[in-house]
Amino acid sequence: MARILGIGNATLDIINTVECYPVEDDEVRALSQRRCIGGNCANTLTVLQQLGHDCVFAGTLATDTDGDEIALGLQQQGINIDYCHRVSGESPTSYILLSHDTGTRTIVHYRDLPEFSLADFEKIDLSTFDWIHAEGRNVIETTSMLSFIHERFPPLPYSVEIEKLRSGIENLFKGAAVLFFSRHYVTHLGYSNAEGFLQQLHPSLPNIEKICPWGEEGAYGLDQKGKSHHVPAFSPLQVIDTLGAGDTFNAGFIHAHLHHYPFAKSLTFACQLAGRKCGQYGFEGLIS
Repeated sequence: MARILGIGNATLDIINTVECYPVEDDEVRALSQRRCIGGNCANTLTVLQQLGHDCVFAGTLATDTDGDEIALGLQQQGINIDYCHRVSGESPTSYILLSHDTGTRTIVHYRDLPEFSLADFEKIDLSTFDWIHAEGRNVIETTSMLSFIHERFPPLPYSVEIEKLRSGIENLFKGAAVLFFSRHYVTHLGYSNAEGFLQQLHPSLPNIEKICPWGEEGAYGLDQKGKSHHVPAFSPLQVIDTLGAGDTFNAGFIHAHLHHYPFAKSLTFACQLAGRKCGQYGFEGLIS
């Protein structure tokens, strides 16, 4: 078991399952509605906690009733929130349409809350952690946090999720043990495939494991020696809910990495876990 610190976002997800995705100006009835805790970092920690790790979330939580619900939900998952910064304001919410026909989701996210800061981060006793996972958001402050790790705790490994194109986000690359790049990010840069992107990136970032989940094609990666790997996707009998599949993949790879699996086996484990997630609603009971 490792002690893992996650830095990022936690939201309240309001998920409406519909028969199929509506056309513009349509009016449809939801088949069901559920509320749950979401956000990339929170989801990844939820899965890592199920995998047997001791997880701590560091982020900003509002003091409104939704913030209380998010805090309680994280604690019920066994995730420690002692380092969270509570502030007045509105909690981030994601309004999600989940298509029953395809299992795909469309997200409308609202956020009007300060991000977790370097000043908050410096209050954490990092000597108690085995791994840190950070969302590639809040770039200026997150860059400072990673620099703080380099200066004060150089042996402490960390991973960074690069999901969206943000100004200066490349400053988060150097020094990571593992970088997770989303398909959205890679294609936004003009690449049509993951392998070309990873090979182009490798000379400037040697000795870093670089991962690209690629949906129905599985996942691509370069190990520390620059060797290319590809693992096919593991599709469930029926795709039910793809929400959080990428976060689950990240958790699976981190878990396998911490257990010193070979690189290809780590990719395989992550793909298998993400595939299992797509075959069920939510994260409950994901690890049987």
